[in-house]
Amino acid sequence: MPGDDQSLSQSDGRDIGEAIQEQVMSAVADKTVLNIVGGNSKAFYGRKATGAQLCVAGHRGIVNYEPTELVLTARCGTPMAEIEEALGEQGQMLAFEPPYFGLDATLGGTIACGVSGPRRPFAGSVRDAVLGVRCLNGKGESLRFGGEMVKNVAGFDVSRLMVGSMGTLGVLLDVSLRVVPQPEAELTLAFDCDELQSIEYLAGWRRQALPISASSFDGALLCLRLSGTQEGVDAACSVLGGERVKGGEHWLRLREQRHDFFNDAEQVWRLSLPAATPPMNILGDALTEWGGAQRWLKTSLQGNIVREITARSRGHATLFRGGDRMGQVFHPLTAGVLSVHQRLKAAFDPHKLLNPGRMFYDV
Repeated sequence: MPGDDQSLSQSDGRDIGEAIQEQVMSAVADKTVLNIVGGNSKAFYGRKATGAQLCVAGHRGIVNYEPTELVLTARCGTPMAEIEEALGEQGQMLAFEPPYFGLDATLGGTIACGVSGPRRPFAGSVRDAVLGVRCLNGKGESLRFGGEMVKNVAGFDVSRLMVGSMGTLGVLLDVSLRVVPQPEAELTLAFDCDELQSIEYLAGWRRQALPISASSFDGALLCLRLSGTQEGVDAACSVLGGERVKGGEHWLRLREQRHDFFNDAEQVWRLSLPAATPPMNILGDALTEWGGAQRWLKTSLQGNIVREITARSRGHATLFRGGDRMGQVFHPLTAGVLSVHQRLKAAFDPHKLLNPGRMFYDV
């Protein structure tokens, strides 16, 4: 029967993946609820975890990396820093610019939480980068979905279903990712404007063939990152104007939520909205990313009010940090979508042992 902390290391003298599978099968036999833990850097996200810890950080290492094929496969406990260092040595990167939220961030946690950084709307999400996974279901069975080739997938793509599932459908063991070349040139422009002007600027720029790779508006300053060939970036600068600023630290702080906006925030909401949505005039402070499609909100308003206002703008709201982590964190599902979630949970984890309630209390 699993104890309070089911951790393993390479020194155990056996395949870590097999050992993790044995622990899951033991939990199935004893009907023990498991809380899957990697680097624990994103423990703040989602509803509060319960159950005995199943630590998978020991299952680490890059299994296969083919720079010429733009594909990398690594074990779920592999630190993100290790993966990005290996890619950087080959002049490559992950297009979705993954946030770490801590030095111990692992590949498994990044995929399970489905989080993407500033580059996401212009280069694709974490889901777009996943080619295949190997995982354990709630019966302890080892399953493999997708593969290590960049190709079209016929039928239901189960590997990408694991992205953002918060470990409720399976214990990730290995993940294969699509990687991309680093841009030849990159710079940041800054513009003084108000919120409405920033939305109008971004809407107009989206209609042009500009090498935009990130945007942010903090209430006073609109920052725009350009990435691509040196010629393309220089040409875009001549069209856009603005002031050239040192942007590297800005985008890193924004990605990791170390920007001043996030300091001392009791709770932070993530609003997902149509990019051209005008200023919402919600009580509180806001920071805008993703060309207007992602807006961070600090407010004292109750959750049902935040969600109601967001829904009226055809968006949804997630309590990203702080607040009541035992309550409704993610935007409530419609009856039909909730039914799909429950059927998927029943198919992958019939005994409800893997991170139950991590997303929704009834899944």
